Amino acid sequence: MDQEGSDTAESGPVAALERHQGRSVLSGVIDWQVAAKTGSALVPSGPRTSRYSAEQVVAELAVASERAEGPVRAVTGLLDDRPVPAARIVDRPGWIGAAADSMAQLTGSDTASATRKRFAGKPAGVQAGAMLAFLSTAILGQYDPFTGPDGTLLLVAPNIVAVERALGVSPSDFRLWVCLHEVTHRVQFSSAPWLADYMRANVEVLGEVGDEPLTEMLSRLVAEVRDRRRSAIPDDPAARGIVGLLRASQAPPQREALDRLLMLGTLLEGHADHVMDAVGPSVVPSVEQIRTAFDQRRKRPTNPVQRILRALLGVDAKVAQYVRGKAFVDEVVGSVGMARFNTVWTDVDTLPRVDEIEDPQRWIGRVLGSGR
Repeated sequence: MDQEGSDTAESGPVAALERHQGRSVLSGVIDWQVAAKTGSALVPSGPRTSRYSAEQVVAELAVASERAEGPVRAVTGLLDDRPVPAARIVDRPGWIGAAADSMAQLTGSDTASATRKRFAGKPAGVQAGAMLAFLSTAILGQYDPFTGPDGTLLLVAPNIVAVERALGVSPSDFRLWVCLHEVTHRVQFSSAPWLADYMRANVEVLGEVGDEPLTEMLSRLVAEVRDRRRSAIPDDPAARGIVGLLRASQAPPQREALDRLLMLGTLLEGHADHVMDAVGPSVVPSVEQIRTAFDQRRKRPTNPVQRILRALLGVDAKVAQYVRGKAFVDEVVGSVGMARFNTVWTDVDTLPRVDEIEDPQRWIGRVLGSGR
């Protein structure tokens, strides 16, 4: 993001989308069909459960996703007349397939380009599939604004069951709690339709990575993160995984696009975390117990392989970023109320900038003015 952090319709990421629409530089670089097949082959199975129990989980999650709509609207005050799509309850391979399809949509890949570049895209597809396999074991749910006329709300049943068992919390409460988070994401995008184009445009800018094949870039970054983390250099971007090192090594336009995406992700996740806790015990009776147990679980050490993957992918930095996002939303809502906080969804210029995530009062002063 530039010093002023502003993007006009003529020169910002939305304009970049208009210039590059239909010819993303990432098109065909990754064969997403190969990624889906690879990820599905590598992913470990979820927790053991009977077929009857599995069907009960699917049915309860479907109902919970509908129940979450009212509390989310009540807490956020965000209203629109968009249709409410039914949630898709999936297993891990199902999420991998959906994620690969979403990335193909987001990067402009299509069947024709994939066929033309199938040989070039296969190595990167295998690497992408391996990453999707790892991520698929941790994702509880996801709202995808890029597939379907009204987006797609995904809930990963085996992961939700695994976490609720690990936390020892009420399954019904936890399932609704997760749905509150994901439905909040759907409401964010349905209430501010420009967000999807904004994301896509920044991905277009970020995708202008030069002539280095993506498969070689990923291999190089993974090796460099590993080697530089061993040296324990203070404040080394490698400490934040591939994303941190990628940001440090990119040209200014790509680095600014990545910053915009990171700040948007921080806002969206922080807002969803705020909402899922703000509904209170009248909706989720054990909400405080769930939040406490969930946050403690985030801090627990994982097995060595998971630690390596989390470090390489920057997962821990991502979690810390979401914590910062919730702190931002908590402070702004506590200071000016939810109705005025919702100014954040107006346009690109009302989104928080990098320095404002750490200093919510600065965002309040810039966007809402001194008459708060």
